[in-house]
Amino acid sequence: MPIQMTRPDPLPGNHRRSTALARLELFQSLSGAAQKLLAGSVVFKKASPADPILYRGQPVSGAFLVLEGRLRVFTIAPNGTEATLYFLDPGEACVLSINCLFHDLQYPAWVQAETATEVAVIPGPVYRTLFESERTIQNLTVHALSVLVYRLMAALEQVHAGTQRQRLAQFILTHASVGGQLRMTQQQVARHLGTTREVVARLIQDLVAHGLVKSQRGLIRIRNRAGLSRVIAPDPK
Repeated sequence: MPIQMTRPDPLPGNHRRSTALARLELFQSLSGAAQKLLAGSVVFKKASPADPILYRGQPVSGAFLVLEGRLRVFTIAPNGTEATLYFLDPGEACVLSINCLFHDLQYPAWVQAETATEVAVIPGPVYRTLFESERTIQNLTVHALSVLVYRLMAALEQVHAGTQRQRLAQFILTHASVGGQLRMTQQQVARHLGTTREVVARLIQDLVAHGLVKSQRGLIRIRNRAGLSRVIAPDPK
């Protein structure tokens, strides 16, 4: 299950580390010994939008858990274009970092902060120790893996979509909020899709003209979800 955020309870000494950990339902579900081990080892990192978090080939020091904000995991093609693999939101763990810890691998992609973000890093030896004895950590790892598989499948669907218009429609449907809003600039969308802002602007204008989305500065709003879905998979005739 994902890591749920809870309102922190007052803790003795009002220590920042303890207060931050108290926001994690995961922390409250651990045994007393595990809580003590985690509280004495976890490291907190803050990042501004577009700040790098991890780069390809970097040794991984620990398991990354998002407390606030959003992380973007992406690849870079030889020609320098970027393509988003998936996002990590509050309460989610990066399974690629966990996999690197267990198998002594270097990180296979790039990670940067999409918004102002705070991350908790559990050192590798501590995470492995907790995984051996704490069901909560085992469940977190399995959930992170299942989420990764789902999101990578969605990314593959985008890559294999027949046209750029279909890829854009897929991206909007996948990453829009429940209310149908995608808060990104055209430049950000272009970067995620590995294309140019001019191409994205033209494609969005086409979707707007067909009444499928509404566009304004830094925001794309879905107007016709079913119609947008038919862009990806047209109805058979």
